[in-house]
Amino acid sequence: MSRVEHAGEPVIEHPNREGSGPQAMRAIVIILLLSSTLLIAIVTFGGWGVLMGMKAVCIAWILLYLACAWYVAKWNRGLLPVIAALATMMGVFALVAVPAWTDRTAPGFTQPAIDSSVLGTLTALLVPVQILLIVAAMYAFNQKWNVEVEHWPEEEARLPAGA
Repeated sequence: MSRVEHAGEPVIEHPNREGSGPQAMRAIVIILLLSSTLLIAIVTFGGWGVLMGMKAVCIAWILLYLACAWYVAKWNRGLLPVIAALATMMGVFALVAVPAWTDRTAPGFTQPAIDSSVLGTLTALLVPVQILLIVAAMYAFNQKWNVEVEHWPEEEARLPAGA
């Protein structure tokens, strides 16, 4: 058997990224990350005057979700469990924060730039979005985007027909 010399680079294919299912899940995860980012940004900047210690945390969460969306767009599968963990924490934070926003409608409380009942509604909306993000990220993780198949173009040209 003759030795095959490889002049070029191997061709690397990702068969688990080619179907419509993985591409749809990637798009869904990105959309959920961006919508979560938007909701967090509206609540953060709309309630900026009354947020005490959570300003830096909310801004960090916005930046984390934007970075995660960037990496998911580049087919980074390893970040999906981290996204699910972040979404779990944000869902708990949002669930705890809903009563705090709705209680601010009572007399004697300072109103933020956006009405606190609106911020409470947006925070309550953030909880099911985080649940959907957890489910979508874990489903996408099970699709195994990281599987690679390597082949050399020269080998394919020298294989006999039917091999």
